[in-house]
Parts: sequence; C-alpha cells; structure tokens
Amino acid sequence: MEITLLATMYVLAAAYAVLSLARGLLRRRGQCCYMLGYECYKAPEDTKLTTDECVRVVLRNKNLNLEDYRFLLKTMARSGIGEDSYGPRLVLDGHEEDPTLPDALLELDVVFQQTVSKVLASTGVAPPEIDILIVNVSLFSPAPSLTSRIVNHFKLRDDVKTFNLAGMGCSASLVAIHLVQELFKTQDNAVALVVSTESMGSHWYCGKEKSMIISNCLFRMGGCAVLLTNDRARAKDGALMKLGSSVRIHHGSHDESYGCCIQEEDGQGHQGFRLTKYLVKAAGQALEANLRILLPRVLPIHELVRYILANALAGNPFAKRKAQKVRGGPSLNLNLKSGIDHFCVHPGGKAVIDTVGKGLNLSDYDLEPSRMALHRFGNTSAGGNWYVLGYMEAKKRLKRGDTVLMISLGAGFKSNTCVWEVMRDLERPNVWADSVEDYPAASLENPFMDKYGWIYDDSLNFVRLEEAEMVR
Repeated sequence: MEITLLATMYVLAAAYAVLSLARGLLRRRGQCCYMLGYECYKAPEDTKLTTDECVRVVLRNKNLNLEDYRFLLKTMARSGIGEDSYGPRLVLDGHEEDPTLPDALLELDVVFQQTVSKVLASTGVAPPEIDILIVNVSLFSPAPSLTSRIVNHFKLRDDVKTFNLAGMGCSASLVAIHLVQELFKTQDNAVALVVSTESMGSHWYCGKEKSMIISNCLFRMGGCAVLLTNDRARAKDGALMKLGSSVRIHHGSHDESYGCCIQEEDGQGHQGFRLTKYLVKAAGQALEANLRILLPRVLPIHELVRYILANALAGNPFAKRKAQKVRGGPSLNLNLKSGIDHFCVHPGGKAVIDTVGKGLNLSDYDLEPSRMALHRFGNTSAGGNWYVLGYMEAKKRLKRGDTVLMISLGAGFKSNTCVWEVMRDLERPNVWADSVEDYPAASLENPFMDKYGWIYDDSLNFVRLEEAEMVR
C-alpha cells in the first residue's frame, strides 16, 4: 500500500513537472512581439520652417541682443537641419508667449489622428481590436489624459489598458516598446498601439539663455504610431518585423547626467529645456553601458571571442596597438556589423549622430538615414527613430532576415536600444514618398549663413536687422 502511494506521488510529481514545463514553453511562445505597421506624421506644407520663417520667429523674441542673434545664426547653420522641417502652428502664428490649452491639445490631436488613422488603415486593424494603448508626450500631461483623448476619438473598448508616459524625453518611444514587450507576457493574442510625439508650441522657450534657446533650433514637429502584436496567426502574413532584444539604461543617479538635459526656468522666469555641454558625454556613457548588455545577445560567438582576445592583447605591455578613444562616445571595439545590418541612430543632433558613429565605427552609409532624417524633419523627439526607419524602407534597404538596431537617447539620462528582425522585404510608401528622390542630399549645408552672414559685419548689421524686423 505504501509502495503504491509512493509510486502515485512520484507519477503526480512527474506529471506536474511536465505540465509546468509545457506551460512555460507555451507562455514563452506568447512572449514574442511583432510590428504590424508604423506611420510617421507629416505636417501641412504651410508649417515648414524655412530659413526666412525661422528668422521671423527669432526676431519676435525681444529679449535677444546682437550677440544672441549671432549665436543663433551659428547654431542653426551648423544644426544639420534643412529648410523642409515643420514647426508648430502655435509658434508660426506668433502665440508662443501666450499659449492656450486648446492650442496645445490641437497640436497633439492632429498628430494622433493622422498617424493612428493611417496605421489602422494600412494594417487592417479595427479600433476595437486594440488591447493596449501607450502614449508618450514628455512635456504635457492634461486631464483627462492623452490616452483618454485617443480612446474617445477612436472609440476603443472599455477594457483597453492605457498608459501615459511623461517626462521620458526623446527615448520614450523605445521605453514604450519595452513596456509592450513586458505586457505581452501577461496577455495572449493582444494588439498594442504606441503613439509618440511631443508638445512643442506650448513649451517654446522665449528667453535668452544660450543653453536653453538651443532647443528651439533643434526640435521640430513630428510623431509616430506603431502597432504591435504577440498573435502569431495575425503576424504570420502581416508582420513587418519581429522584436529580438531590448535593453534600457538609466543614469539618473549620476548628477551630471541627470542635469545635462533638463526642463527648468531661467533667471527671468521663462520655462524651457536646458542642454549642457555634458550632454554628448552623458549620451556616450549611457550608450556604452547599454551596448555592453545588448551586444553579447545579438553578435555571433566568433566576434565576442575576437573582442575578448583583443582586450587581452591590449593589456599586454609589449603590444604596440592602442585602442582608439572617441571623446564623449562609446569605446567598444566590436564589429557591430557582424550581427547587425542597419542602424537607427536617434537623430537628436549632428554632434550626437557623429559621436555615436565614430564610437561604433559606423560608415557614412550606416549614418545616412539618421543624417537625412535630421536634415528633412529635424529632431522630432521620441518619434525620431521611426523617421530613420522610414528612410531605410523608402530606399528599399530592408530585406527579409536583416537586423535593425534602434538607438534612442533621452533626458534622465537614458539610453534605450532594441533589435528588430525584418520579416519580409519592405518598400511601402511612407512619409518620405514625396522627398526620397531628393535624398541623400548632395549637401547638408544650411543656407542660414549665406543669407544672414552679414550680421557679423558691424557696419551693416543694425540697418539690416531693422529691415528684417519690418519683413516679419
């Protein structure tokens, strides 16, 4: 009797172990994350920030003096942004000093409605099929929430799970992707919608501090909507990409990193976004820490072995070869191209793109999508990576089986990365459709200096400034 009871207990324990293993395997199968589609925002043509339009906006700021104008001219000329990026209508209409709540909401509504409508139409997903909604807008968090505005407009289900991510900076979109990946572990056959943009017009800086007015020169109107699923049946024929690894690094405990990109008021009470000289170094340190975790997951074994041997050789006092150091950038001496085909570097600014490119030994071809996205659309905050991806697709670079590394950097200071596997050849028309034939641009030189370089001539600048003010 005791032997029979003991045998029964062993059988039950073995059965439980098998069932637990089977349940774990099934759950693991449901933890996949596929991208069904994405759409980037394209603003109306009458909101383009041409050189002359930028000058009109700058001259409205009566807090600036001649030296401030010269600083802004130099910054815009070196920004890497062309004449086709878009500005918030609130600023173009001259209301940046007295923004209203309706104006701020309208600015976001046009991005939400255009991008979400397009991604639903292109994927064939109906609004009631959405199970998870994540919205990231760093500088603006009204009540009811921004997710509530989307739920109301598109009539999403009553049980949709909604999340608002505020204050996450330019890296917020990949933070949202990582959140979706985690939520998919708890819900089978789900569909998630991620919407990323920024509130520009109502947070325009109207003061004169150089470290804060730079943001007006770099940030532009933009945004994106991305549809994701862990439903293998839905993804089988319609998925564009599959998410592999994602890594998040937060250096907020480092005082200099925390304060290098921060929203605050200047001495005159003007609210704005301060960008310090430490920004590039903070970005490099955060990215290096991120890649030390990510790359062992995505690079082939032979490259990791080569890297270990190279480091051991570098420690040999008889070795003549010295490791190349990049100021402010990551110092990894790995061949990323052994496991990654394409690089979506956040188009946050010319200096950031160049520093990341040097640190990772990327070629001009690798950096072309980021440089062109910055030139065409400017720094669109959390939506920036998707304009870079759109450029790759418009240029028919993305082929089945390719891997794409997305790198985002943002206030905090944060570095977020994710690696996608392309599921099929991609060449759909997108936000680049009307301009891709003009890219890559033959020159990224900005016409600001050619048109307004006379401001450095002390014998002319006061008269010419008065003429420019009459034009505004």
